[in-house]
Amino acid sequence: MDNDNRRASRRTEVLSNHLLPRPHTTTTLLSPSNCLSYSPPELSSSNPVSFDTSVMRSLLDGHNLDDRDWLFGLIVQSPLFNRQERGGRVFVSVDYNHTMEQQREETMRRIGYLLDRGVFRGWLTGDGPQEELRKLALHEVISMYDHSLAVKIGVHIFLWGGAVKFLGTKRHHDKWLRATENYELKGCFAMTELGHGSNVRGVETVTTYDSRSGEFVINTPCESAQKYWIGGAANHATHTIVFSQLYINGGNQGVHAFICPIRDSSGNVCPNIRIAECGHKIGLNGVDNGRIWFDNVRIPRENLLNSVADVSPRGEYLSSIKNVDQRFAAFLAPLTSGRVTIASSAVYISKIGLSIAIRYALTRRAFSMTPNGPEVLLLDYPSHQQRLLPLLAKIYAMSFAGLELKMMYVNRTPESNKEIHIVSSAYKATFTWNNMRTLQECREACGGQGVKSENRIGPFKGEFDVHSTFEGDNNVLMQQISKALLGEYIVCQTKKQPFRGLGLEHMNNPVPVLPSQLRSSILRSSEFQLDLFHLRERDLLGRFVAEVSQYQAQGESKESAFNLVSPLPCFVNYSFIDSLPYSLYVLPELSSCRGLGQSFLRTSNTENLHRGGVEGASWFIEGCLGSVEVVICLDFCG
Repeated sequence: MDNDNRRASRRTEVLSNHLLPRPHTTTTLLSPSNCLSYSPPELSSSNPVSFDTSVMRSLLDGHNLDDRDWLFGLIVQSPLFNRQERGGRVFVSVDYNHTMEQQREETMRRIGYLLDRGVFRGWLTGDGPQEELRKLALHEVISMYDHSLAVKIGVHIFLWGGAVKFLGTKRHHDKWLRATENYELKGCFAMTELGHGSNVRGVETVTTYDSRSGEFVINTPCESAQKYWIGGAANHATHTIVFSQLYINGGNQGVHAFICPIRDSSGNVCPNIRIAECGHKIGLNGVDNGRIWFDNVRIPRENLLNSVADVSPRGEYLSSIKNVDQRFAAFLAPLTSGRVTIASSAVYISKIGLSIAIRYALTRRAFSMTPNGPEVLLLDYPSHQQRLLPLLAKIYAMSFAGLELKMMYVNRTPESNKEIHIVSSAYKATFTWNNMRTLQECREACGGQGVKSENRIGPFKGEFDVHSTFEGDNNVLMQQISKALLGEYIVCQTKKQPFRGLGLEHMNNPVPVLPSQLRSSILRSSEFQLDLFHLRERDLLGRFVAEVSQYQAQGESKESAFNLVSPLPCFVNYSFIDSLPYSLYVLPELSSCRGLGQSFLRTSNTENLHRGGVEGASWFIEGCLGSVEVVICLDFCG
């Protein structure tokens, strides 16, 4: 009965509070405490910054800092970028509440805003390394704001425009490049098909030459030949680059690239072309991906991009590159710039994710060490440091390596194209995989706040997951590395010539000898660390070549032998990827910034154990690391 009375009394009190006016009171049940207080980490006086942050930024961005700041300024000035002021700071971000259709139209409005302010000036008509570096820097800024915007621009400029520039000749440059730069037309890039993605050589779209009319005729012969995932095709693109098998007089000359209109100036789809929507995606919904079918679509003979090969009016096939494989490789040249920008973008997104997670860990407190004591900052827990700081160190290394990749690309020569292809493939795969792993760790390290869209990490996962498969599936790109190293090794052995390029010059030197006693000073020695990586690469590559050669001697084809020695090629790839940036880019950069008091944590070796489980660990240890399984922390404080 007493319990019933108490419940009835409580209900009466609650109802009275709703129905009867009560005098306002300022009494609060909450009082300030350590766990409820907040101040931005940069205002902390307990850990003042001990180095010049502008120097650090200069090292990490590397080039075109003023151009980057100019574009940042344009973005924060416009309401198109959802400018918000909070706590005396200006924030910009995409609106995650908008529909797919709204996001697409916002992307086009933002492109128009940037176009009117000269952002794209010289992106295709400019020449020289400085113009290319400016373009790359501005594209990185755009990617940090909105991936859909960056991809939409990238398809139009880097893929469509890049194909016209690199695969076309003067007649194409004069007609299309400035028009592309000024968005007088909107281009897309029709390479991927429903049935063929990474295997570009196998695309099924067919183009034949009609010598009577002097035209090419493009056809989609089957459903698997429909062009798929074509960015810009669903709504906005007026022209596309079609990658297609070229048939002349019944003979297949392989994959070639053609310019084909797909919409008129009013936005109507051209005759004999069908376009369909790809639909909603886990990210990049500001990009209108579409599908394209061609039904006897006729284009002028001049629309063949002819820097590699041409067709005369009478139907004669002309090319200065007689080797079919070399000719095919030349047609894939525009993809190199895409891999460079993807690798760089992945690094910047990892930086943003880590900045958010580490800042949060410097403000969020959890649990106290003593009864009634203040709660402890997350980043003061060793377990939290172990989650984030190795990833932070790795992204410094990748930042330096990415900068060097850009310098290789803008200063490329015909002789360096092969090395740029291999290095860009390696970095694109490695950096994008690392980005997804980093974002997941950052999401978890932020707890529930990591799920909130405005905190960016969660949406980043959906937006950038596609990096692992577009413009080259990462696993396929990795295979290209081991195959290139295999070919280089065999050529140098057969011709008894020294190794040059691909970071293999160390193979010309005597095998390094590891000290019998490993003291702390030796472990911290850059020479010792480099010897470890080189020994590992030398051993794995030699083992790989020997086993492939053995299978070939038994009658297996090169491709079959490659599969039979798996998973050894994977570990050859990882040894190359770990060794190359460390020896060529990371050590020189870190030696130049000792005054900043940086520490670089090397965790690649530990990850190699994780990559292959027990079998991976055995291969790794057999790779001449002996009893030294991991170098955890390399201190370059000097």
